[in-house]
Amino acid sequence: MFRSVLMRRTIALVIGALLFTTVLSTIAFSMASKTASLNAQKDEARIQTDVFADFISENADLIDNENFTDYFFSDTRIMGRSFFFFNSLGTPIYTPHIDNIDTGNTDVEAFNRAVSYIENNMLASISEEDISGKTEDYGRFFDSIFIYQSNVVVGDDNYYLVSVSAVTDDGETIDKFVNILLLSTLCAGFFMLIPIYLVIRRIIMPIQKINYTAQAYGRGDFSVRADEGIKGEVGEIATSFNSMADKISDSIDALTVERNRLQDIFDVISEGIVVVDEKLTPIVVNNTMSSIFDKVSKKNMFTEKLQLIPFNEIWEDYAKCIESGENVERQLEGTTYAYQVNIVPKFGVNNEIVGATGFFRDIYEELKLERTQREYVANISHELRTPLQTLRGLIEPLIDGMVKTEEDKQRYYGIILHETMRLSRLINDMLELSKLQSGTLAFKTFPFDLNELLSEIETKYNSVMVNAGITFQVKFVTGHLPTVVGNPDRVEQILVILLDNAKKYTPEGGSITIETEYSEIDEKVYVSVKDTGQGIHEYDIDHIFDRFFKADRARGKKGTGLGLAIAKELLTYMGETIKVDSEYGKGTTFTFTLKKVVGGTGWF
Repeated sequence: MFRSVLMRRTIALVIGALLFTTVLSTIAFSMASKTASLNAQKDEARIQTDVFADFISENADLIDNENFTDYFFSDTRIMGRSFFFFNSLGTPIYTPHIDNIDTGNTDVEAFNRAVSYIENNMLASISEEDISGKTEDYGRFFDSIFIYQSNVVVGDDNYYLVSVSAVTDDGETIDKFVNILLLSTLCAGFFMLIPIYLVIRRIIMPIQKINYTAQAYGRGDFSVRADEGIKGEVGEIATSFNSMADKISDSIDALTVERNRLQDIFDVISEGIVVVDEKLTPIVVNNTMSSIFDKVSKKNMFTEKLQLIPFNEIWEDYAKCIESGENVERQLEGTTYAYQVNIVPKFGVNNEIVGATGFFRDIYEELKLERTQREYVANISHELRTPLQTLRGLIEPLIDGMVKTEEDKQRYYGIILHETMRLSRLINDMLELSKLQSGTLAFKTFPFDLNELLSEIETKYNSVMVNAGITFQVKFVTGHLPTVVGNPDRVEQILVILLDNAKKYTPEGGSITIETEYSEIDEKVYVSVKDTGQGIHEYDIDHIFDRFFKADRARGKKGTGLGLAIAKELLTYMGETIKVDSEYGKGTTFTFTLKKVVGGTGWF
């Protein structure tokens, strides 16, 4: 409870008020006590002097009574003051003997000066003004001399009785009363702290509970509720807090649902999004940004900004957009990437620019597809134009009757048939590749003996390779191969494509080898077709499986450029892979995989 700032301040204020009141009361009491003490002594002197004056007036014969005057005027220590008796002319008749004067605590020298003042000034005082009640401050500290005059009427004569009293503030008595006042005030203040603490605690506890509730709201816990049963303003505050918490909780729930929906859309969207503030500090980044620039080299990117977006020109575009308030677009292209960038300004509630939002789209595949489509159309046009032009060049002379002999006609017919078959093969390859890529070409895979298939291939191609002056052989590196899964006709088609391709680029005197190897680790057979031909340039090897792609076009090798693309699609359909390794001028190796049969020999 004492940790409460309000409690500490309230108690400190109460203690301060008590101390201030005590000091102020003490000072006021001291001053009032001094004044009251002096006034009481003066009043006593007046009353006593007046009583004595009346007594002398009523007993006039006492003035001439030596015993009375000697007792009354000579020795006044019993009465606590000294008396002087003057006639109407101001001449002293009786004065006290200096040795018998009672000065109390008053300085004797000061008292003597007061007596001297009376003796020297009495005549003027009596004739001009009443000196009754005149106080001369001769003493030090609080000591004073009080002079009082009272009239004495004896017959027709006027006399004056003057008393000289030493009055003091009686400091010792006042100090005692002050100490009692201080002690009583402090005790009362101490005992008042207990009810004050209880009252303040009763006020603070509900406020602290509301404060704890507010802190819970600040942490996002809106299930906590303040006590509405407290009476008074605190209970009303608790009710208001609970009502506010209900409304805020409902609003936050609604906002959370909407935020989650937006976040899902934000994260699922294929475009990368980066929102920055006016200082170009990223404040919102969606999930796509974590991988969109993977194709870009991020070497020497020492800042977080360049790690996020590895292009200085884009950050310059952000700054330009924030400065100008206009959209900025840019297209970035490299050998392995292409991006479309659109940066738009972000406005605040007062329509001021508070940042910018960048949208990043990977268009590499789109551009590649567009480029492939253009090349595809160009290749188709080229591949179809060549046989069509050949056919036209042969048919027109026949129609015009320019071919006269039967022998020439038969030769023309043979060439037409050859070009027609070439055109048919091209169209068939295109259709087969399209079906494979669209998934409409279906064939079954099942276990078969790869050893037998390779032996048949070796038998078929021996004579072909010998005629071409090429050494050809089949090597079983790991011995007899296990039964594999696939379609034997399609596997034979793949081997024919690879062998024809190798024969096309292998010069006379070279060699072509089919090597097989079984790996027990991944239970796959690796089939490689190796040649010692011209090889493939490093800038061509990434496109070797593209449609209509022909390495080293300058040499004018025949073919449609679809064989390797078909081989890859066939293997992909069977769940296998193919790769190429080549060194220009030294030869090329194509390697594809076939899975070993595991547990059963049924159809797949």
